Amino acid sequence: MRKSCLLTVSLFTAALLGTAPDLCAQDPLSVVDLNSPEMSEAEMTRKDVETILMAAGAGQPADFTAKRLSGLDLSGLDFSKAILRSARLNKTKLVGSKFVDAVLDQAWFLEADLTKADMRGANMFQAQFRGAKLDAADLSNARIASDLTKTSLRGAKLTSADLGADMRNQSMGLMRGVLKSADLEGADLSGANLSRVDLEFASLKNADLTGANLMSAQLGGADLTGASISGANFNKADVSSTTLKQLVGADAANLESAANLNSAFRD
Repeated sequence: MRKSCLLTVSLFTAALLGTAPDLCAQDPLSVVDLNSPEMSEAEMTRKDVETILMAAGAGQPADFTAKRLSGLDLSGLDFSKAILRSARLNKTKLVGSKFVDAVLDQAWFLEADLTKADMRGANMFQAQFRGAKLDAADLSNARIASDLTKTSLRGAKLTSADLGADMRNQSMGLMRGVLKSADLEGADLSGANLSRVDLEFASLKNADLTGANLMSAQLGGADLTGASISGANFNKADVSSTTLKQLVGADAANLESAANLNSAFRD
């Protein structure tokens, strides 16, 4: 299996698949049985998780690498600086939980409820958040090269978050944030790096994109009605069939440098 494949699926998934056929051209979710015990059941209780968190020290963070925590109610727990690499938290309730500076690389959060979660500075490389709920969550300064397709981020805070593609590692494939059909209505993305991010058909109504970098972003079919875009960089951003109405601060953004602007819906 090539390096690019290993970066497309989690380490756990790769181990499960073993001699599976080439995955590079496939959706990682299409080759994983999401109803299997590995993906849908927990091997620990909330009390077990609390015990590990309480035992963690400053020099030895709580380690939940590849742990199965799906379906649990872990709301309000503090996972700050914890390591949850390749952990499975599908359909887990994490309302108000803290993940400040946590390592969430290649973790699974499918349909998890992270409403009002504090995820500032967290590292989310190739994590799976499809269908998750992150309304009013704080992801400021987080590194989010993950799949957030159809994720709800209404009112979420992504100030200075980095969702952009890492152009230094092209041999490993295009690692970036994917927010296809995501709901970002009223979200704060001011100063965020959204370069080459996939935002096709996403709702960005009334979102704050002040100073955001949208260079070469895919915005086809997205809705930016009422969005604040002062100082935003739209250079080569694809705005095919994008709704660009009632924009705030449009005169202070380089919107005219976007690609396919003639096919966008404008005032």
